[in-house]
Amino acid sequence: MYRNTKNVPYYVFGRGSLAQLGDLLKPRREAVDGPVVYFVDHFFRDHELIGRLPMEKGDQLHFVDSSSEPEVTRIDAFKEAVSADSRTPCCVVGIGGGNALDTAKAVANLLTNPGKAEDYQGWELVKNPAVYKIGIPTLSGTGSECSRTCVLTNIPKNLKLGMNSDYTVYDQLLLDPDLLATVPRDQYFYTGIDTFMHCVESLQGSYRNAIIDAFSVRAVQLCEEIFLSDDMMSEDNREKMMIASYIGGMAAGNVGVIHPFSAGLGVVLHVAHGLGNCLALNVLGDIYPKEYKQFRTMIERQGVNLPTGICKDLTEEQYEGLYRGCIVHEKPLTNALGPDFKQILTRENLIERYKSI
Repeated sequence: MYRNTKNVPYYVFGRGSLAQLGDLLKPRREAVDGPVVYFVDHFFRDHELIGRLPMEKGDQLHFVDSSSEPEVTRIDAFKEAVSADSRTPCCVVGIGGGNALDTAKAVANLLTNPGKAEDYQGWELVKNPAVYKIGIPTLSGTGSECSRTCVLTNIPKNLKLGMNSDYTVYDQLLLDPDLLATVPRDQYFYTGIDTFMHCVESLQGSYRNAIIDAFSVRAVQLCEEIFLSDDMMSEDNREKMMIASYIGGMAAGNVGVIHPFSAGLGVVLHVAHGLGNCLALNVLGDIYPKEYKQFRTMIERQGVNLPTGICKDLTEEQYEGLYRGCIVHEKPLTNALGPDFKQILTRENLIERYKSI
């Protein structure tokens, strides 16, 4: 059986295109008597960007704390806050990096589906179409703007897993490279390099198809052009980064060892996804030798700081949590290492890798 694949139906791309948001929202306001609900990265709380949003009376503005990964309890709280207005929103708008974009997607799902966020962590569990949603990335690399998942951390269950569903896909994207100009340099790298990582994982895995390979190859080429250049944040490179994230996001489903390893860091130590991936590849050189060398060259070329000592002197319970938070991701680990991946990534092997971070 071949899978019927859904991509984002519409996108606007170009410098300054944020100015078109009002035009995109107009037909939604006319079609549905409900507010526009904005989920915006808290980085922009006192930023001039807020004044540029076409907000009208009754619209809601919620700031998303991007200092830690989205958690299921936070999604539930946002749903309750939005539902204080009994009207169904005419549109949900996510503005920010993967955290804010995933939050908007998750809340849009919950507004039309009963229960809590944790009920939908998995594959094809969302049964009803979500509220119409527009994604506006201000940070590129995760591919959240075009992926069919929103990744959530479930602390009590020691789990980091997405709502994987066609209903999670954004209905409209607004891709404005100017919005990347204010990103802190290290953060730009941590997030942007995610595109490189999930694409090389896909290309080396056993779950392959020609279309995903084509997206992945081009996204990797763009990342090499960006991160091996003299300035990864030049005007041209910001455009390339937004394109790489978009096409790379369409190839992001079949990851390998890096993402599960990073998931352990996210669940136990609340390490942000992009940084977690960097820390992961930094200790997975034996599994991804070529990519590790490229990664180290990119870090040095761009003068990026990679923290150390994060996993030093943790408790045995924390080390066990890191192991379980990684090894639970059987599909990507099988994709990378085969069905016997637990014989390669033993408990001792994984914990020693974590201890070296």
